[in-house]
Amino acid sequence: MVELLLASPLLTLFLTAALGTLLGAIPFGPLKFGAAGALFVGLAIGALDPDLGTGLEIVQSIGLALFVYTVGLASGATFFQDLRRQAPLILGAVALLVVFAAIAIAANHILDIGSELTAGMMAGALTSTPALAAATTAAGGSVEPAVGYSIAYPVGVIITMIIVTIVARRPLPGKRDPNRTNLEGLEACTVAVEHPMRVNEIPGIAEIPGSDTGEVRVSYLQRDGGVSVATPTELLHRGDRVVVVGVPDAVKRAQEALGSRVQDNLVHDRSVVDYRRFIVSDPDLVGRTVAELLIPLRFDGLITRVRRGDHDLLPTAEMTLQLGDRVLVVAPRKRLGEVSEFFGDSEKRITEIDFFSMGLGIALGVAVGLISLPFGGGLSIALGSAAGPLIVGLILGRMERTGPIVWSIPMGANLTIRQLGLVIFLAAVGLASGQAFADTAFTLTGLTIALTAAVMLAGILLLLWWWSRVTGMSSARAAGAIAGFVGQPAILSHVNSLVDDARASSGYAALFAIGIIVKIVLVQAVAVL
Repeated sequence: MVELLLASPLLTLFLTAALGTLLGAIPFGPLKFGAAGALFVGLAIGALDPDLGTGLEIVQSIGLALFVYTVGLASGATFFQDLRRQAPLILGAVALLVVFAAIAIAANHILDIGSELTAGMMAGALTSTPALAAATTAAGGSVEPAVGYSIAYPVGVIITMIIVTIVARRPLPGKRDPNRTNLEGLEACTVAVEHPMRVNEIPGIAEIPGSDTGEVRVSYLQRDGGVSVATPTELLHRGDRVVVVGVPDAVKRAQEALGSRVQDNLVHDRSVVDYRRFIVSDPDLVGRTVAELLIPLRFDGLITRVRRGDHDLLPTAEMTLQLGDRVLVVAPRKRLGEVSEFFGDSEKRITEIDFFSMGLGIALGVAVGLISLPFGGGLSIALGSAAGPLIVGLILGRMERTGPIVWSIPMGANLTIRQLGLVIFLAAVGLASGQAFADTAFTLTGLTIALTAAVMLAGILLLLWWWSRVTGMSSARAAGAIAGFVGQPAILSHVNSLVDDARASSGYAALFAIGIIVKIVLVQAVAVL
């Protein structure tokens, strides 16, 4: 059997991925390993023969680049939008990484682990492959950092998964971190107007050009027996009836400002004004704001919701559209055909990934990763195939398009590519680390490294959770931040299985890139002190 695996590395890789996926689906109490199952199966198979893990460096890099680039694309807009809000979280995480390195140095002097093994332990507990490479270079090519890394790596994954599972299920107040993007539970009600005002004067309205805030929209308007679509500048009269759509609390405030709620729902009358969801498949619309589409002027209609992935979003005037968005448009029934043609409305078209823009984006990310940054004392670091594509992905995800080049990828395709890259990366890491793990893991030194890594990491992650609470972050962002602090892609996948909230990916992206850079610098200090 081993001979067959040695003869076909491709067979070995995908068998590891398949068995790892099976392991990842098995529940261990409240915990599932998910994609991390590929790592553990890889460690087991890699331990059978040291040659099973050779030559997989390029596979690791490809898988990791695909994963972090697609995470960056999906998180770019929210990352920069929330950057000011997340600044205290980022600064606190950097300080905790410095504390972690200081504790690692102290543990080495107390337990006499050895500075090179300790550096590998730090890189492994924080699951940072670029940090392992930096530690190996600082150790003059010694294999000891890889040994410490192999032992601490699964410990880091398991400890972090346990902690994020606890964090995700313990709600934080999140006073400074409201959920502005995931507006599940939008409601609509019909209101009888008793206090005349313009639509754009309603409290919380999301139809003001130049503004990316707002929690309600007004769609149907019934006046003198006729039904139409309310325009943003429409003056509502006493006796009018309108449909208000939005976040429940905001809908209640808007209703109180306008008049009183009535039982009859105008939405049920679709004889003149109707509504439908349309798929945004025309690339020319990607990156355009809702206001720029001029739907009220073009079609006497209004966009009232945007379905992105599994989330219903309330569109503000400055929200930009992405390929694959499903927009709910209220418009005169006879004009729905024109609206469909305008958006493209093609399932097939959104499955056709533009590999030119994707390949160019990843190439730019890899190129950025090759840039070496001097840090004095003859030391220099490169961001590598993890941080480089992530940073470029964040920037391009924020830009969404450059002239005719559309950077964004439909959400479904993004998630598929992301998962593929993640599983390939983890399987390759496990196969490459299996033999070193087996040789040292069950010795006294291995036990000391594992216990030290577990205690240090658990303490630091609990401090990060405490800091998230102090700075007013939500549970979703705190869990994502913990995943980004450790830097293991599988943990983000685990967080997303627990918390269906875009703030988790934003928290991950905020700490992942800066975390890699800080880890690369600190681990070199640990290796020589």
